[in-house]
Amino acid sequence: MGGMGGWEMLRSMRREGDLSGRKIGRETARRVFAFARPYRRDIIVFLFAVVLAAGIGVATPVLAGRVVNLINKGGSEATRAIVLTALLIAGLAVADALLSLAQRWYSARIGEGIILDLRRQVYDHVQRMPLQFFTRTQTGALVSRLNNDVLGAQRAFTSTLSGVVSNVIQLALTAAVMFTLSWQITALSLVMLPMFILPARRVGRRLADITRESYQLDAKMNATMTERFGVAGALLVKLFGRPDVEAKRFGERAERVRDIGIQSAMYSRTFFVAMLLVAALAQALTYGLGGWYAVRGALAAGTVVSLALLLTRLYGPLTALSNVRVDVMSALVSFERVFEVLDLEPAISESPDARPIPRGAGRVEFRDVSFRYPSASDVSLASLEDVAALDRTVSEPVLRQVSFTVQTGQMVALVGPSGAGKSTTAMLLPRVYDVTAGSVLVGGVDVRDATLSSLRDTIGVVTQDSHLFHETIAENLRYARPDATDAELWTALDRAQVGHLIRELPDGLDTVVGERGYRFSGGEKQRIAIARLLLKAPSVVILDEATAHLDSESEAAVQRALTEALTGRTALVIAHRLSTVREADQILVMDKGRIVERGTHDELVAAGGLYAELYRTQFAVADSPRPFTEVETIATMSGPEPVGQ
Repeated sequence: MGGMGGWEMLRSMRREGDLSGRKIGRETARRVFAFARPYRRDIIVFLFAVVLAAGIGVATPVLAGRVVNLINKGGSEATRAIVLTALLIAGLAVADALLSLAQRWYSARIGEGIILDLRRQVYDHVQRMPLQFFTRTQTGALVSRLNNDVLGAQRAFTSTLSGVVSNVIQLALTAAVMFTLSWQITALSLVMLPMFILPARRVGRRLADITRESYQLDAKMNATMTERFGVAGALLVKLFGRPDVEAKRFGERAERVRDIGIQSAMYSRTFFVAMLLVAALAQALTYGLGGWYAVRGALAAGTVVSLALLLTRLYGPLTALSNVRVDVMSALVSFERVFEVLDLEPAISESPDARPIPRGAGRVEFRDVSFRYPSASDVSLASLEDVAALDRTVSEPVLRQVSFTVQTGQMVALVGPSGAGKSTTAMLLPRVYDVTAGSVLVGGVDVRDATLSSLRDTIGVVTQDSHLFHETIAENLRYARPDATDAELWTALDRAQVGHLIRELPDGLDTVVGERGYRFSGGEKQRIAIARLLLKAPSVVILDEATAHLDSESEAAVQRALTEALTGRTALVIAHRLSTVREADQILVMDKGRIVERGTHDELVAAGGLYAELYRTQFAVADSPRPFTEVETIATMSGPEPVGQ
């Protein structure tokens, strides 16, 4: 009974508790075979090699027994036969080695191919999910689907498939040959099998319990490290001065993992010792009983040797097949978990008859737009959120009958209290979400009827926390336009008021920005993001609080960059700075998902409504760096003195 078979059985028993009661439907099995269809020729060759290897595994002990019988027979003819048999055994060994290489080649080809197909599909599908999917999902759980579950699915066509076929063939051939040689010894040897299987299952259940606890602790430690080793988490730990507390908490979990590791090692060793002991006892029984038969003349000595060797090839397949359901279910459950993600319908899809938005189109129109966020059950999975069940509550509308038009080249500012629906309104334009009712048009084309590529080319967005990938500056910029030359990158950086800074860096455009761009200040990150926008050259720009949380000097630099970015473009600006609001051609005041006021700054202040209140309590307080006398003069001319001025 080989060590590999023992490892597979041990692994199966560890998973048995997790799979108890699980059933896989026919639809899952059908989809699994659909993934295998492109590799059906490779699978056939692979299985053929497995069958041949199983046959060789049974033939070799029989030939070894024949050699013993020929030795006992003696004579010149026996000598010649022994040499020929030895050459045949050597030939089978070479063939077995070649078959083993062939199996590994086809196994890797099939398995890695399926991994590639699954990962491509899942990655592409996840990218098409709505933003709310990512706000609800645990990133680690989602990454696990792309890694652990995909690898588990791969095993269905490699180790599980080959193991089942090989073990069935080897068991059938071995049992048939052994019963032919001596049914009495074969039957008596099999009586000892329960002595191993039953205790092993008990050990397996205990192993499953401590392994499950180990996985949970590992997951918690990984989550802790991911949070604490990120720039933001590391900064928080340092600011609150609690590294000792963090180290103690992590150490306690690591100690428990150590204890579990020791227990697991001892259970595993006990399992293998018991496995080898039972196999050795069964082999001793075969030699003893077989030898007794041989001495009495009922069996040939070579037959006893063949039976003893074949016995080692009988226990392995029997123990492995006793857990075949767990192996198959494990692989299918992994497929099911992958299909669970693939079955989530993307909220945004391209219409079959989609048409491109006219190049350079800048007119934006919202017609009676209403919007509510989808429920959790529509966009997420309970297993990805680590909850028992998803919330199916239908949310209240975030936007209600919003209508406005932005003419080409105009700037419209959206203002209002927190939660009024400003950012949601802006995100409907690039189809981060789709409207629940009404329509959003760009260049006269409903965005739901536009090709996604033309929509992305037409609209550019700069948010208050622009994200940069952990790559070079050049790679981050070329994310907007992959074919851009270095000269074009420098032009965009100069127009964004950040080119001089990049030139001072030792690596220039090849400087790695760090995780989330943390190697740069907030203002520098924003200007790099604006350079990326300029490189894209959209005709419509959305600025979502693009200068929020910046110091005065950084904001002034970003404002100059934004002025360059907005020149000649249609702009939809979510603003909290007075200077930005005052420059808008039209101001839309939003409250509770509706547009409650619209007009210019002077008109709205004079009207004395919500905007005037926001102006007195919010805009002037958070105003961008301008001479104090200017703000004070505006306050005196337009209304009561702003708070804090």
